[in-house]
Amino acid sequence: MAVIAVTPIVLTDVTLKIAASNYEAHVSSVELTPSPSTTTWKGLTPASVFTFAGASTWVAALTFAQDWATTNSLSAYLFDNEGQSVVMDFYPKSGGQGFRATVSIVSGSIGGAVDSVAVATVSLPVSGKPARITTP
Repeated sequence: MAVIAVTPIVLTDVTLKIAASNYEAHVSSVELTPSPSTTTWKGLTPASVFTFAGASTWVAALTFAQDWATTNSLSAYLFDNEGQSVVMDFYPKSGGQGFRATVSIVSGSIGGAVDSVAVATVSLPVSGKPARITTP
């Protein structure tokens, strides 16, 4: 059996483009997460159980600093474009392997706790499965 080397990523030099704008300076966390789909059929005996795997449903989870003072901030973009479908490109390492997904825009929360940076987390539904892409 072959020994496969590993090169883990550290998210320190990320590119995040949503529609036509880069938002990596606004975001502290990006995660594309699949939720597996299964269908189960059960018969009248304990041995008659069958499970079938289906395609995963994906979401793009973004955690970002709320910024309502900057005209084109991510907070403002999500709020103003809720419900639209746009392309999102995520490069965990700028210039390296990336991922493209068509996401549905969801607005983030407004406000937060006293004496802290107001952040929001959104889960943007992904249409289909993200595609692997190379440097733009």
